[in-house]
Amino acid sequence: MSRQDYMNTAVQEPPLDYSFRNIQVIQDLMSEEPRRGLRPLRRSKSGKLLTQSLWLNNNVLNELRDFHQVISQKLQHPENLAWIDLSFNDLTSIDPVLTTFFNLSVLYLHGNSIQRLGEVNKLAILPRLRSLTLHGNPMEEEKGYRHYVLCTLPRITTFDFSGVTRADRTSAEVWKRMNIRPKKIRIKQEAL
Repeated sequence: MSRQDYMNTAVQEPPLDYSFRNIQVIQDLMSEEPRRGLRPLRRSKSGKLLTQSLWLNNNVLNELRDFHQVISQKLQHPENLAWIDLSFNDLTSIDPVLTTFFNLSVLYLHGNSIQRLGEVNKLAILPRLRSLTLHGNPMEEEKGYRHYVLCTLPRITTFDFSGVTRADRTSAEVWKRMNIRPKKIRIKQEAL
């Protein structure tokens, strides 16, 4: 498959979906199975996945150490990653590793614990970033938040300003606890 053919088909491929898996560190992706969608994930001849979307939402990640290395082991063309969903984790900053994916066009970071508005500056070097969510982070409370984000990232065409209320976040946490089995129990049940 040529690189151009890959670019045209990979956008239509289902995402590599690790949402609601109670993932604490990126290295867990190596042993954790992604969620199964309606369509199976396609693989290259080398066994790596052919997708441009990665969903890690609703986990307990607080850092992205080894993100690039793990993604390079999972995806055939990690440089073509276009959509990353890291919403509803415990991230306190925007890790610079995200700025190494120059084809990134959609980035969901809402519902995290990102404090400093200045973290947004890191994303300014992403030439294709068009859709960004940051609501539900403490930075949202800073004066001039909306104006600052839109001035820092003028290429953004979709920016979600809707707020996530404390009640929404509590509901999401309860739902998450109800639907994520602890890893030890899941391993025991799968062994049976």
